[in-house]
Amino acid sequence: MPQVLEFSDVVVRRSARDIVDHLEWSVEDDQRWVILGPNGAGKTTVLQLADTLVHPTSGRVTILGEQLGRTDVFELRPRIGFASSAMAKRVPAEETVLNVVLTAAYSVVGRWNEAYEDIDERRALRVLAEWRLDHLADRTFGTLSDGEQKRVQIARAIMTDPELLLLDEPAASLDLGAREELLTLLSGYAQAPTTPAMVMVTHHVEEIPVGFTHVLLLREGRVVAAGPLAEALTAENLSETFGVPIALTAADGRYAARASA
Repeated sequence: MPQVLEFSDVVVRRSARDIVDHLEWSVEDDQRWVILGPNGAGKTTVLQLADTLVHPTSGRVTILGEQLGRTDVFELRPRIGFASSAMAKRVPAEETVLNVVLTAAYSVVGRWNEAYEDIDERRALRVLAEWRLDHLADRTFGTLSDGEQKRVQIARAIMTDPELLLLDEPAASLDLGAREELLTLLSGYAQAPTTPAMVMVTHHVEEIPVGFTHVLLLREGRVVAAGPLAEALTAENLSETFGVPIALTAADGRYAARASA
């Protein structure tokens, strides 16, 4: 399968500290990866590299066949969908849900003087329906619950039919009901044959959707383990990643972890 991401000996250094430390990692177009690790492990920096927002201090990052630093990132970014809390903070609170999703077609946040065709609006409404948001199309973004805002962010990220989808802690801060609704939708999306490669950052194995295929475990910028979930997501690897003894259980494609006795 074609590769959509390749990190070759990638280092990101800030204030004499390697946030990402000689990372070797690749993602193919039919894979769905989850990145796990404690705070400060470098997870979000890896996503920012994949979204062209950060450049490596050394090493090579190749995204959709283009090498970062040797390509026009403004042409590359529309091919990538990215949903994060940082993006949500840029969305005007008074913007309608429909416009939040629609403006992704121009890679802008906030409706201004752009001209959209009927096909753009139909696409936005279809995506909203797929994420159970069509009834909120005329609501303003600032009036939505956390769970609804998270789903709007994802809908916006896939509005342009990206070749790579990046999700930074999509279930963070959600209550149990909102989390499970989001994970159900993500599971269905991840398992659809037309879905692009996906990379999702989370702190919790309970937030890994069914249909995800691979895991990258990071600690202090270094890889603890990487590979298919069934092989790399183990109690031993989680214990090394988080620095405490972990017991891991799995049922019906979902995972749970707790400190072991």
